Amino acid sequence: MTDDEVVEALRIIARAGALPPPATAEAVAAAEEVIGFPLPLLLRRLYVEVANGGFGPNEGILGVSGGAAQGNFMDIAELYQDGPDPSGRIPAGLVLIYDWGCTIWSLVDFRDPAGAMWVNHEGEHWPQSMNLTEWLTGALAGTLTVKTLLEGQPTS
Repeated sequence: MTDDEVVEALRIIARAGALPPPATAEAVAAAEEVIGFPLPLLLRRLYVEVANGGFGPNEGILGVSGGAAQGNFMDIAELYQDGPDPSGRIPAGLVLIYDWGCTIWSLVDFRDPAGAMWVNHEGEHWPQSMNLTEWLTGALAGTLTVKTLLEGQPTS
């Protein structure tokens, strides 16, 4: 899928009332200020044009302030600010957006305008062979699973 096709597919879901309303430009700007990097282009577009989180696998990704929460995690900026990795091993600009459970997280690389995806599992992190568009395409198709995320996990 292209970015436009991902946006349209998620708009259809949003119109059905299954997603929170879009984020304000101010909420996005505040998140970027906390994180210190601009949102990847597709993520910014989805938050402002479609929904403030809640899309993606299962219950959906975290939003920015006022958007979709996940468990005890309120939004991406709050989670980033609270220090998602006390060990300091996750590089700056990698932002946790989805908790798969069992200490497995999906992260978006805010240093990359295409939003390269990473995974963190039990304190180890590594890049995925996909960007945010591909990750969301897999989520929409139902092919994005924990098993596919853990493929390519570095061995000690």
